Amino acid sequence: MTAATSSSPPARRLRPLEAFRAMGRLLRDPDDTAEVFRVIDALSGNSGERVFQRFRRTEAGARILAERRDLLTRLQDRAWLEAQPEGSLARHYADFMRRGAITPDGLVEASEARPSTTDDPDRLRVGARLRDMHDLWHVATGYDRDLLGEAALLAFTYAQTRNRGIGFIVAMAYWKSLRAGGPFRAARRLIRQGYRRGRRAVWLPAEDWEALLPLPLTEVRARLQLDTPPQYEPIPSPQTANAAAAP
Repeated sequence: MTAATSSSPPARRLRPLEAFRAMGRLLRDPDDTAEVFRVIDALSGNSGERVFQRFRRTEAGARILAERRDLLTRLQDRAWLEAQPEGSLARHYADFMRRGAITPDGLVEASEARPSTTDDPDRLRVGARLRDMHDLWHVATGYDRDLLGEAALLAFTYAQTRNRGIGFIVAMAYWKSLRAGGPFRAARRLIRQGYRRGRRAVWLPAEDWEALLPLPLTEVRARLQLDTPPQYEPIPSPQTANAAAAP
């Protein structure tokens, strides 16, 4: 680890007005992942630093930093993922990405909407790792990329990281479900359940995901203390629904 790792950066100022503006744009277009990153960045404060300090104190975290791991490189290797055993986390992840017609690079591009607040390579590595494992968490928890699944996974993530930006998005999703009614009533239960699952699970940010990828998904869920994935009726976002309906 670098010398800069030992000293904490100055406290980050919260920017609520910026967060509300980004939230308004996100409510109009739930598929705009760049706005998600803007909300999180405006309200995260020092939560990222707390996650980093906890990460580097764990055995796996210290090893990952010492080895200068890059999770993104592994997740971009579709041939390697598909060569793993049937039923493995890697194969399920590859299927998840194929079904959604997405790649790990999508989160990278969206995250570039916010400027980096550090030049410390260890902090940058941990921040990128948290970003890149988002879709792995989708697969491990069983939440899909629909509106309800994303809200539930964000509630799970808030329980794990205590990032106030993520908590704000979850609160807005819960508030919107109170007003929407209909199928969105299920969102309230799913969001609450996601938060409780996040509290019960082991701390996923410091898990050795490279080592977990070849293992059976059922074994991964048991190791991470994730209970049985919930059954729910997905609600696609307008953009996803339009893409599915296109010839």
